[in-house]
Amino acid sequence: MPSKLTKEQSDYLVSKIQRFFAEQRSENLGNLETEEMIEFFSKELGPFFYNQGVQDSRKLLLERMSALEDELYVLEQPVMKKR
Repeated sequence: MPSKLTKEQSDYLVSKIQRFFAEQRSENLGNLETEEMIEFFSKELGPFFYNQGVQDSRKLLLERMSALEDELYVLEQPVMKKR
């Protein structure tokens, strides 16, 4: 199992996958088979989902920084030059 999953998370995923295969494909998977499947998909698909999360976070951060920059401009005091 991926080291980043807790036992509770792993047990939950095993249960969900086994139920899916039983209901959708009429196949019964054992715990070991299911855990290996989770490990495989985590290794192969995980980086894609992780990178998408990083991209989503970057986009959100840039949007928030832009809004913060706008708020800072509003705080500036007008300055008049005297001659």
